Amino acid sequence: MTRRPETLLVLGRDTMRLQFGEAELARLRATASLGEPLFTDELGSASVRARLAEVEVLVTSWGCPPLGEALLRDAPKLRAVLHAAGSVRGHVGAALFDRGLLVTTAAGANAEPVAQYTLGAILWAFKKVPFLAADARAFREDWRYRERHGELTGRDRTVVLVGFSRIGQRVTELLVRLALARVLVVDPVVDPARIRAAGAEPATLAESLPLADVLSLHAPSLPDTRRMIGAAELAALPPGAVLINTARGALVDTAALERACAAGLHAILDVTEPEPLPSTSPLYDLPTVVLTPHIAGSLGSETRRMTAEALDELERYAAGEPPRDPVTRQALAVQA
Repeated sequence: MTRRPETLLVLGRDTMRLQFGEAELARLRATASLGEPLFTDELGSASVRARLAEVEVLVTSWGCPPLGEALLRDAPKLRAVLHAAGSVRGHVGAALFDRGLLVTTAAGANAEPVAQYTLGAILWAFKKVPFLAADARAFREDWRYRERHGELTGRDRTVVLVGFSRIGQRVTELLVRLALARVLVVDPVVDPARIRAAGAEPATLAESLPLADVLSLHAPSLPDTRRMIGAAELAALPPGAVLINTARGALVDTAALERACAAGLHAILDVTEPEPLPSTSPLYDLPTVVLTPHIAGSLGSETRRMTAEALDELERYAAGEPPRDPVTRQALAVQA
């Protein structure tokens, strides 16, 4: 039997306007019991604290304040935090898991646009499209610049994916389904049988780097992964290789990357460390580097897919059904 759990939205004001239009609010009203305020971007005011006393479910997104002991004291009936975005690392603390609250994420919905961006970047990397496009402005009718970036083909290429995350899995699926390349996956915490079942080959970083026509990063930013791609790893890539980073800038040693790209490494970077790069960074001016301003993930109307995912979770919760994408304390230790 479906209940109507008391629900509060906790997210930034701009995020509220971005992710909750009339259709989303209608779905919310049909599923949950709502009071005033309907949403908040803070948890300290008297009106919000009074509201929290009755709340069973929080639907959160970007701009949600950290949820810890103070929240739990003010929200004794709280049972679930359903996140309408990707990572919950910035706002979900250990106290929520200690109480046994359900936490879910909409990271699966966010994985799709990132995977699509990555696929496009890989296809362009095979033929060095963005780099040749930059050369065209300088060399114009002298087409000898076509030879500057190595072989221009997608045939018999090897793509190395670091991280079999949601995005890594989706990129693997797209590459395998379209028979675009040999796919090697580097992820020491994933059962190799899962990688093989997806049509890819498990590999170590050391053995895969010399084979990589494209190296695409999909690992979380954790202490163990910080600057995992440094000078030695970049030097191990073959001539003409392309590095694609749509994950986190902290995975790559920026100084080493600057030196490698100045020496000829190609890179398509949607994320960097720091972000944005300082105006003095040589990466801005190198013809072998493409920089985009962190656009691979959900933007604009794309964010409504994450809203829909969170509302799906709310409907399952209200109906007493198990969640589709729960976050556990153990999983959070190795997730973004």
